[in-house]
Amino acid sequence: MISVFDMYKVGIGPSSSHTVGPMRAAHDFIQEVAQKTDLASITQVKVELFGSLGQTGKGHGTGKAVILGLAGELPESVDTSKIDDFLAAVEQTQRLSILGKHEIKFPRQGAIVFHRRKSMPKHANAMELRAYAGDTLVHKDLYYSIGGGFIVRDADFDETLEEAIEQNTQPIPHNFNSAAELLQQCAEHNISISELMMANERVARSEDEIRSGLLHLWQTMQDCIDNGIATEGILPGGLKVKRRAPALSQWLSQEQKPDPMGAMDWVNLYALAVNEENAAGGRVVTAPTNGAAGIIPAVMKYADTFIRKLADDDVVNFLLTSAAIGILYKKNASISGAEVGCQGEVGVACSMAAGALAQLMGGTMSQVECAAEIGMEHNLGLTCDPVGGLVQVPCIERNAMGSIKAINAARLALRGSGDHKVSLDKVIKTMWDTGNDMKSKYKETARGGLAVNIIEC
Repeated sequence: MISVFDMYKVGIGPSSSHTVGPMRAAHDFIQEVAQKTDLASITQVKVELFGSLGQTGKGHGTGKAVILGLAGELPESVDTSKIDDFLAAVEQTQRLSILGKHEIKFPRQGAIVFHRRKSMPKHANAMELRAYAGDTLVHKDLYYSIGGGFIVRDADFDETLEEAIEQNTQPIPHNFNSAAELLQQCAEHNISISELMMANERVARSEDEIRSGLLHLWQTMQDCIDNGIATEGILPGGLKVKRRAPALSQWLSQEQKPDPMGAMDWVNLYALAVNEENAAGGRVVTAPTNGAAGIIPAVMKYADTFIRKLADDDVVNFLLTSAAIGILYKKNASISGAEVGCQGEVGVACSMAAGALAQLMGGTMSQVECAAEIGMEHNLGLTCDPVGGLVQVPCIERNAMGSIKAINAARLALRGSGDHKVSLDKVIKTMWDTGNDMKSKYKETARGGLAVNIIEC
Protein backbone atom coordinates (compact mmCIF):
# COMPACT_ATOMS: atom_id res chain seq x y z
CA MET A 1 0.00 0.00 0.00
CA ILE A 2 1.04 3.54 -0.66
CA SER A 3 1.57 5.16 2.71
CA VAL A 4 0.06 8.36 4.08
CA PHE A 5 3.68 9.51 4.32
CA ASP A 6 4.03 9.00 0.57
CA MET A 7 1.03 11.22 -0.09
CA TYR A 8 2.20 13.85 2.41
CA LYS A 9 5.88 14.75 2.38
CA VAL A 10 7.73 17.71 3.86
CA GLY A 11 9.63 19.41 1.05
CA ILE A 12 10.46 22.71 -0.54
CA GLY A 13 8.73 24.74 -3.24
CA PRO A 14 7.77 25.42 -5.83
CA SER A 15 6.90 22.02 -7.35
CA SER A 16 6.74 18.42 -6.16
CA SER A 17 7.23 16.99 -9.64
CA HIS A 18 9.73 19.62 -10.84
CA THR A 19 11.62 20.35 -7.59
CA VAL A 20 11.09 17.65 -4.97
CA GLY A 21 11.20 14.72 -7.40
CA PRO A 22 14.31 15.87 -9.30
CA MET A 23 16.13 16.57 -6.02
CA ARG A 24 15.37 13.05 -4.86
CA ALA A 25 16.42 11.61 -8.22
CA ALA A 26 19.73 13.48 -8.23
CA HIS A 27 20.38 12.40 -4.63
CA ASP A 28 19.55 8.77 -5.48
CA PHE A 29 21.79 8.89 -8.55
CA ILE A 30 24.85 10.27 -6.79
CA GLN A 31 24.43 7.75 -3.98
CA GLU A 32 24.49 5.00 -6.63
CA VAL A 33 27.65 6.51 -8.08
CA ALA A 34 29.26 6.51 -4.65
CA GLN A 35 28.46 2.81 -4.26
CA LYS A 36 29.86 1.91 -7.70
CA THR A 37 33.13 3.84 -7.60
CA ASP A 38 35.40 6.12 -5.64
CA LEU A 39 33.81 9.58 -5.68
CA ALA A 40 37.28 11.09 -5.97
CA SER A 41 37.54 9.66 -9.50
CA ILE A 42 34.46 11.54 -10.76
CA THR A 43 35.32 14.60 -12.85
CA GLN A 44 31.91 15.66 -14.14
CA VAL A 45 28.19 15.01 -13.89
CA LYS A 46 25.83 15.91 -16.73
CA VAL A 47 22.07 16.18 -16.48
CA GLU A 48 19.47 16.38 -19.27
CA LEU A 49 15.86 17.36 -18.58
CA PHE A 50 13.09 16.32 -20.96
CA GLY A 51 9.42 17.04 -21.54
CA SER A 52 7.79 19.26 -18.96
CA LEU A 53 10.97 19.29 -16.86
CA GLY A 54 12.82 20.79 -19.81
CA GLN A 55 10.01 23.15 -20.82
CA THR A 56 9.17 24.67 -17.43
CA GLY A 57 12.08 23.47 -15.30
CA LYS A 58 13.77 26.86 -15.12
CA GLY A 59 10.67 28.52 -13.71
CA HIS A 60 10.04 25.59 -11.38
CA GLY A 61 13.60 25.54 -10.00
CA THR A 62 14.44 22.10 -11.39
CA GLY A 63 18.07 22.94 -12.08
CA LYS A 64 18.52 24.25 -8.56
CA ALA A 65 16.90 21.12 -7.15
CA VAL A 66 19.24 18.88 -9.14
CA ILE A 67 22.28 20.76 -7.82
CA LEU A 68 21.05 20.41 -4.23
CA GLY A 69 20.37 16.70 -4.72
CA LEU A 70 23.84 16.09 -6.16
CA ALA A 71 25.26 17.94 -3.17
CA GLY A 72 23.56 15.39 -0.91
CA GLU A 73 20.53 17.41 0.17
CA LEU A 74 16.98 16.08 0.49
CA PRO A 75 13.76 18.15 0.35
CA GLU A 76 12.65 17.35 3.88
CA SER A 77 15.94 18.22 5.55
CA VAL A 78 17.66 20.91 3.47
CA ASP A 79 18.19 24.19 5.33
CA THR A 80 16.05 26.57 3.27
CA SER A 81 17.79 29.61 4.75
CA LYS A 82 21.09 28.59 3.14
CA ILE A 83 19.88 27.50 -0.31
CA ASP A 84 20.28 30.84 -2.08
CA ASP A 85 23.84 31.41 -0.84
CA PHE A 86 24.85 27.86 -1.73
CA LEU A 87 23.45 28.08 -5.25
CA ALA A 88 25.05 31.49 -5.75
CA ALA A 89 28.43 30.00 -4.84
CA VAL A 90 27.98 27.15 -7.34
CA GLU A 91 26.98 29.67 -10.00
CA GLN A 92 29.97 31.91 -9.31
CA THR A 93 32.66 29.24 -8.97
CA GLN A 94 31.14 26.78 -11.46
CA ARG A 95 32.14 24.02 -9.08
CA LEU A 96 30.02 21.61 -7.03
CA SER A 97 30.86 19.37 -4.09
CA ILE A 98 29.02 16.11 -4.74
CA LEU A 99 27.60 14.63 -1.54
CA GLY A 100 29.61 17.38 0.17
CA LYS A 101 32.73 15.21 -0.22
CA HIS A 102 34.34 15.74 -3.62
CA GLU A 103 34.43 18.90 -5.74
CA ILE A 104 33.92 18.72 -9.51
CA LYS A 105 33.57 21.24 -12.31
CA PHE A 106 29.95 22.19 -12.84
CA PRO A 107 29.80 24.78 -15.65
CA ARG A 108 26.84 27.09 -16.16
CA GLN A 109 26.63 25.92 -19.77
CA GLY A 110 26.33 22.20 -20.35
CA ALA A 111 26.14 20.70 -16.87
CA ILE A 112 22.33 20.86 -16.95
CA VAL A 113 20.54 20.89 -20.31
CA PHE A 114 16.86 21.91 -20.59
CA HIS A 115 15.34 20.27 -23.68
CA ARG A 116 12.31 22.34 -24.62
CA ARG A 117 11.25 20.16 -27.54
CA LYS A 118 12.42 16.68 -26.61
CA SER A 119 10.40 14.21 -24.55
CA MET A 120 10.68 10.62 -23.41
CA PRO A 121 7.86 8.25 -24.34
CA LYS A 122 7.04 6.84 -20.90
CA HIS A 123 6.32 10.05 -18.96
CA ALA A 124 6.27 13.82 -19.40
CA ASN A 125 8.79 14.40 -16.59
CA ALA A 126 12.07 12.67 -17.46
CA MET A 127 15.68 13.34 -16.52
CA GLU A 128 18.88 11.52 -17.44
CA LEU A 129 22.02 11.78 -15.31
CA ARG A 130 25.52 10.67 -16.29
CA ALA A 131 28.71 10.58 -14.21
CA TYR A 132 32.15 10.53 -15.83
CA ALA A 133 35.71 9.82 -14.73
CA GLY A 134 37.57 11.77 -17.38
CA ASP A 135 36.04 10.59 -20.67
CA THR A 136 34.84 7.31 -19.19
CA LEU A 137 31.13 6.97 -18.42
CA VAL A 138 30.95 5.51 -14.92
CA HIS A 139 27.20 5.44 -14.38
CA LYS A 140 24.03 6.72 -16.00
CA ASP A 141 20.35 6.42 -15.21
CA LEU A 142 17.03 7.75 -16.44
CA TYR A 143 14.42 8.85 -13.90
CA TYR A 144 10.80 9.91 -14.12
CA SER A 145 9.27 12.35 -11.64
CA ILE A 146 5.70 11.09 -11.64
CA GLY A 147 4.02 13.62 -9.34
CA GLY A 148 3.86 14.32 -5.63
CA GLY A 149 7.62 13.89 -5.27
CA PHE A 150 7.47 10.25 -6.37
CA ILE A 151 10.34 9.11 -8.62
CA VAL A 152 10.74 5.96 -10.71
CA ARG A 153 13.80 4.67 -12.50
CA ASP A 154 13.39 3.76 -16.14
CA ALA A 155 14.24 0.13 -15.39
CA ASP A 156 11.39 -0.04 -12.87
CA PHE A 157 8.80 1.96 -14.80
CA ASP A 158 7.04 -0.99 -16.41
CA GLU A 159 6.53 -2.78 -13.11
CA THR A 160 2.93 -2.65 -12.04
CA LEU A 161 2.22 -0.98 -8.73
CA GLU A 162 1.03 -4.25 -7.25
CA GLU A 163 4.27 -6.02 -8.25
CA ALA A 164 6.28 -3.27 -6.60
CA ILE A 165 4.16 -3.55 -3.46
CA GLU A 166 4.59 -7.32 -3.30
CA GLN A 167 8.35 -7.01 -3.66
CA ASN A 168 8.91 -4.18 -1.22
CA THR A 169 6.36 -4.38 1.58
CA GLN A 170 4.73 -6.85 3.92
CA PRO A 171 1.10 -7.84 3.33
CA ILE A 172 -1.36 -5.32 4.69
CA PRO A 173 -4.61 -6.20 6.44
CA HIS A 174 -6.90 -4.09 4.24
CA ASN A 175 -5.77 -3.91 0.62
CA PHE A 176 -7.92 -1.75 -1.67
CA ASN A 177 -7.57 -0.62 -5.26
CA SER A 178 -10.88 1.20 -5.71
CA ALA A 179 -13.29 3.29 -3.70
CA ALA A 180 -15.79 0.42 -3.86
CA GLU A 181 -13.23 -1.93 -2.29
CA LEU A 182 -12.31 0.67 0.31
CA LEU A 183 -15.93 1.12 1.41
CA GLN A 184 -16.53 -2.64 1.32
CA GLN A 185 -13.55 -3.25 3.61
CA CYS A 186 -14.82 -0.60 6.02
CA ALA A 187 -18.31 -2.11 6.06
CA GLU A 188 -17.09 -5.69 6.51
CA HIS A 189 -14.86 -4.82 9.44
CA ASN A 190 -17.11 -2.08 10.86
CA ILE A 191 -14.30 0.47 10.81
CA SER A 192 -13.86 3.98 9.43
CA ILE A 193 -11.54 4.90 6.58
CA SER A 194 -9.06 6.39 9.04
CA GLU A 195 -9.12 3.23 11.16
CA LEU A 196 -8.51 1.11 8.06
CA MET A 197 -5.59 3.31 7.05
CA MET A 198 -4.14 3.18 10.56
CA ALA A 199 -4.24 -0.63 10.53
CA ASN A 200 -2.38 -0.66 7.21
CA GLU A 201 0.17 1.90 8.39
CA ARG A 202 0.94 -0.16 11.49
CA VAL A 203 2.51 -2.82 9.26
CA ALA A 204 5.51 -0.53 8.76
CA ARG A 205 5.44 1.76 11.84
CA SER A 206 4.20 1.82 15.41
CA GLU A 207 1.03 3.76 16.09
CA ASP A 208 3.00 6.28 18.13
CA GLU A 209 5.33 6.88 15.17
CA ILE A 210 2.38 7.28 12.81
CA ARG A 211 0.60 9.73 15.08
CA SER A 212 3.69 11.80 15.80
CA GLY A 213 4.54 11.88 12.09
CA LEU A 214 1.07 13.10 11.17
CA LEU A 215 1.03 15.72 13.91
CA HIS A 216 4.41 16.92 12.66
CA LEU A 217 2.92 17.32 9.18
CA TRP A 218 0.06 19.40 10.59
CA GLN A 219 2.50 21.57 12.55
CA THR A 220 4.56 22.09 9.38
CA MET A 221 1.40 23.14 7.54
CA GLN A 222 0.53 25.63 10.26
CA ASP A 223 4.07 27.00 10.28
CA CYS A 224 3.82 27.46 6.53
CA ILE A 225 0.59 29.43 6.91
CA ASP A 226 2.18 31.61 9.59
CA ASN A 227 5.32 32.21 7.51
CA GLY A 228 3.24 33.11 4.46
CA ILE A 229 1.21 35.62 6.46
CA ALA A 230 4.29 37.18 8.05
CA THR A 231 6.44 37.53 4.92
CA GLU A 232 5.97 40.49 2.62
CA GLY A 233 7.61 41.16 -0.72
CA ILE A 234 7.75 40.11 -4.36
CA LEU A 235 7.87 36.47 -5.40
CA PRO A 236 10.95 35.37 -7.35
CA GLY A 237 10.92 34.52 -11.04
CA GLY A 238 10.36 37.72 -12.96
CA LEU A 239 6.56 38.05 -12.98
CA LYS A 240 6.83 40.47 -10.04
CA VAL A 241 3.86 38.90 -8.27
CA LYS A 242 3.34 40.61 -4.92
CA ARG A 243 2.61 38.50 -1.86
CA ARG A 244 -1.00 39.14 -0.90
CA ALA A 245 -1.36 37.17 2.32
CA PRO A 246 0.19 39.76 4.70
CA ALA A 247 -2.08 42.59 3.58
CA LEU A 248 -5.16 40.34 3.54
CA SER A 249 -4.39 39.13 7.06
CA GLN A 250 -4.05 42.70 8.32
CA TRP A 251 -7.28 43.72 6.65
CA LEU A 252 -9.21 40.77 8.12
CA SER A 253 -7.76 41.31 11.59
CA GLN A 254 -8.87 44.95 11.62
CA GLU A 255 -12.33 44.36 10.17
CA GLN A 256 -14.99 45.68 12.53
CA LYS A 257 -18.27 44.96 10.75
CA PRO A 258 -19.48 41.34 10.90
CA ASP A 259 -19.38 39.68 7.49
CA PRO A 260 -21.57 36.60 6.91
CA MET A 261 -19.07 35.44 4.28
CA GLY A 262 -16.00 36.22 6.40
CA ALA A 263 -14.98 32.58 6.79
CA MET A 264 -14.41 32.44 3.05
CA ASP A 265 -11.89 35.29 3.29
CA TRP A 266 -9.97 33.46 5.98
CA VAL A 267 -9.88 30.26 3.92
CA ASN A 268 -8.55 32.27 0.99
CA LEU A 269 -5.90 33.74 3.28
CA TYR A 270 -4.70 30.34 4.50
CA ALA A 271 -4.42 28.95 0.98
CA LEU A 272 -2.70 32.05 -0.42
CA ALA A 273 -0.20 32.07 2.44
CA VAL A 274 0.87 28.46 1.80
CA ASN A 275 1.18 28.79 -1.94
CA GLU A 276 3.05 32.06 -1.76
CA GLU A 277 5.53 30.30 0.51
CA ASN A 278 5.69 27.47 -2.02
CA ALA A 279 6.29 29.87 -4.91
CA ALA A 280 9.14 31.43 -2.92
CA GLY A 281 10.82 28.06 -2.42
CA GLY A 282 9.86 27.77 1.24
CA ARG A 283 9.14 24.62 3.22
CA VAL A 284 5.74 23.12 2.53
CA VAL A 285 3.96 19.78 2.75
CA THR A 286 3.12 18.16 -0.57
CA ALA A 287 -0.60 17.58 -0.29
CA PRO A 288 -0.48 15.63 -2.54
CA THR A 289 1.69 17.97 -4.65
CA ASN A 290 3.42 21.31 -4.11
CA GLY A 291 1.26 23.03 -6.70
CA ALA A 292 -1.81 22.07 -4.65
CA ALA A 293 -0.13 22.34 -1.24
CA GLY A 294 -2.47 25.03 0.10
CA ILE A 295 -5.81 23.22 -0.05
CA ILE A 296 -5.49 20.60 2.71
CA PRO A 297 -3.91 23.09 5.18
CA ALA A 298 -6.53 25.74 4.37
CA VAL A 299 -9.43 23.33 4.87
CA MET A 300 -7.94 21.95 8.09
CA LYS A 301 -7.31 25.47 9.40
CA TYR A 302 -10.90 26.38 8.47
CA ALA A 303 -12.14 23.39 10.49
CA ASP A 304 -9.84 24.28 13.39
CA THR A 305 -11.06 27.90 13.41
CA PHE A 306 -14.72 27.71 12.45
CA ILE A 307 -15.92 24.19 13.32
CA ARG A 308 -14.00 23.12 16.42
CA LYS A 309 -10.48 23.21 17.75
CA LEU A 310 -8.84 20.19 16.17
CA ALA A 311 -7.75 17.60 18.70
CA ASP A 312 -4.84 15.31 17.87
CA ASP A 313 -7.29 12.55 16.92
CA ASP A 314 -9.07 14.91 14.52
CA VAL A 315 -5.78 15.74 12.79
CA VAL A 316 -4.74 12.09 12.53
CA ASN A 317 -8.13 10.99 11.20
CA PHE A 318 -8.31 13.86 8.71
CA LEU A 319 -4.90 13.13 7.22
CA LEU A 320 -5.47 9.36 7.09
CA THR A 321 -8.88 9.73 5.44
CA SER A 322 -7.66 12.24 2.88
CA ALA A 323 -4.62 10.09 2.13
CA ALA A 324 -6.84 7.08 1.39
CA ILE A 325 -8.69 9.17 -1.19
CA GLY A 326 -5.42 10.42 -2.66
CA ILE A 327 -4.13 6.85 -2.92
CA LEU A 328 -7.09 5.97 -5.15
CA TYR A 329 -6.07 8.72 -7.58
CA LYS A 330 -2.42 7.70 -7.40
CA LYS A 331 -3.25 4.08 -8.17
CA ASN A 332 -5.91 4.59 -10.82
CA ALA A 333 -5.09 7.93 -12.45
CA SER A 334 -2.37 10.49 -11.71
CA ILE A 335 -1.45 13.37 -9.43
CA SER A 336 0.95 14.88 -11.97
CA GLY A 337 0.05 18.15 -13.67
CA ALA A 338 2.42 17.23 -16.49
CA GLU A 339 0.46 14.04 -17.07
CA VAL A 340 -3.20 15.03 -16.61
CA GLY A 341 -3.27 18.79 -16.05
CA CYS A 342 -4.17 20.62 -12.87
CA GLN A 343 -7.17 18.36 -12.28
CA GLY A 344 -4.53 15.90 -11.05
CA GLU A 345 -3.18 18.41 -8.54
CA VAL A 346 -5.76 20.97 -7.37
CA GLY A 347 -8.59 18.61 -8.36
CA VAL A 348 -7.20 15.70 -6.37
CA ALA A 349 -6.37 17.90 -3.35
CA CYS A 350 -9.91 19.30 -3.44
CA SER A 351 -11.34 15.78 -3.53
CA MET A 352 -9.11 14.63 -0.66
CA ALA A 353 -9.99 17.64 1.49
CA ALA A 354 -13.71 17.37 0.77
CA GLY A 355 -13.92 13.72 1.77
CA ALA A 356 -11.87 14.21 4.94
CA LEU A 357 -13.89 17.27 5.97
CA ALA A 358 -17.13 15.33 5.50
CA GLN A 359 -15.74 12.62 7.78
CA LEU A 360 -14.67 15.21 10.38
CA MET A 361 -18.17 16.68 10.36
CA GLY A 362 -19.75 13.31 11.09
CA GLY A 363 -20.58 12.12 7.60
CA THR A 364 -21.35 8.52 6.77
CA MET A 365 -19.05 6.45 4.55
CA SER A 366 -21.25 7.11 1.54
CA GLN A 367 -21.29 10.86 2.29
CA VAL A 368 -17.49 10.89 2.54
CA GLU A 369 -17.26 9.18 -0.85
CA CYS A 370 -19.87 11.56 -2.27
CA ALA A 371 -17.95 14.62 -1.03
CA ALA A 372 -14.72 13.33 -2.61
CA GLU A 373 -16.54 12.70 -5.87
CA ILE A 374 -18.08 16.18 -5.94
CA GLY A 375 -14.68 17.69 -5.22
CA MET A 376 -13.25 16.17 -8.40
CA GLU A 377 -16.34 16.30 -10.59
CA HIS A 378 -16.20 20.10 -10.71
CA ASN A 379 -12.49 20.19 -11.42
CA LEU A 380 -12.61 17.85 -14.42
CA GLY A 381 -10.67 19.24 -17.37
CA LEU A 382 -8.73 21.75 -15.26
CA THR A 383 -5.63 22.67 -17.24
CA CYS A 384 -2.11 23.31 -16.03
CA ASP A 385 -0.94 26.46 -17.82
CA PRO A 386 1.48 28.32 -15.53
CA VAL A 387 2.42 31.77 -16.79
CA GLY A 388 6.16 31.96 -17.35
CA GLY A 389 6.51 28.36 -16.19
CA LEU A 390 6.20 29.60 -12.60
CA VAL A 391 3.96 28.12 -9.91
CA GLN A 392 2.32 31.51 -9.33
CA VAL A 393 -0.34 32.50 -11.89
CA PRO A 394 -2.93 30.96 -11.80
CA CYS A 395 -1.63 28.41 -9.29
CA ILE A 396 -1.74 30.46 -6.08
CA GLU A 397 -5.32 31.68 -6.48
CA ARG A 398 -6.36 28.27 -7.78
CA ASN A 399 -5.55 26.82 -4.36
CA ALA A 400 -7.87 29.33 -2.73
CA MET A 401 -10.63 28.37 -5.16
CA GLY A 402 -9.98 24.67 -4.61
CA SER A 403 -10.22 25.11 -0.85
CA ILE A 404 -13.61 26.79 -1.09
CA LYS A 405 -14.81 24.09 -3.49
CA ALA A 406 -13.73 21.39 -1.04
CA ILE A 407 -15.70 22.93 1.80
CA ASN A 408 -18.77 23.33 -0.38
CA ALA A 409 -18.45 19.76 -1.69
CA ALA A 410 -18.44 18.44 1.87
CA ARG A 411 -21.48 20.52 2.78
CA LEU A 412 -23.38 19.40 -0.33
CA ALA A 413 -22.64 15.77 0.50
CA LEU A 414 -23.65 16.17 4.15
CA ARG A 415 -26.95 17.78 3.16
CA GLY A 416 -27.70 14.80 0.92
CA SER A 417 -28.46 11.15 1.53
CA GLY A 418 -25.13 9.91 0.24
CA ASP A 419 -26.75 8.51 -2.88
CA HIS A 420 -25.37 9.98 -6.09
CA LYS A 421 -25.37 9.17 -9.79
CA VAL A 422 -21.58 9.31 -10.24
CA SER A 423 -19.33 7.20 -8.04
CA LEU A 424 -15.84 8.22 -6.93
CA ASP A 425 -14.39 5.39 -9.00
CA LYS A 426 -16.19 6.67 -12.10
CA VAL A 427 -15.00 10.22 -11.62
CA ILE A 428 -11.41 9.02 -11.12
CA LYS A 429 -11.59 7.07 -14.39
CA THR A 430 -13.11 10.09 -16.10
CA MET A 431 -10.32 12.33 -14.81
CA TRP A 432 -7.72 9.90 -16.18
CA ASP A 433 -9.46 9.69 -19.56
CA THR A 434 -9.81 13.48 -19.69
CA GLY A 435 -6.13 13.91 -18.91
CA ASN A 436 -5.14 11.52 -21.67
CA ASP A 437 -7.35 13.39 -24.15
CA MET A 438 -5.97 16.78 -23.10
CA LYS A 439 -3.46 18.35 -25.48
CA SER A 440 0.07 18.42 -24.11
CA LYS A 441 0.20 22.23 -24.27
CA TYR A 442 -2.33 22.32 -21.42
CA LYS A 443 -0.30 19.99 -19.18
CA GLU A 444 2.44 21.95 -17.40
CA THR A 445 4.37 22.85 -20.53
CA ALA A 446 3.56 26.59 -20.42
CA ARG A 447 2.76 26.37 -24.14
CA GLY A 448 -1.00 26.93 -23.94
CA GLY A 449 -3.83 28.69 -22.11
CA LEU A 450 -2.96 31.56 -19.79
CA ALA A 451 0.74 30.87 -20.27
CA VAL A 452 0.65 32.18 -23.82
CA ASN A 453 -2.15 34.73 -23.47
CA ILE A 454 -0.66 36.75 -20.62
CA ILE A 455 2.13 39.21 -21.44
CA GLU A 456 5.00 38.73 -19.00
CA CYS A 457 6.05 41.94 -17.28
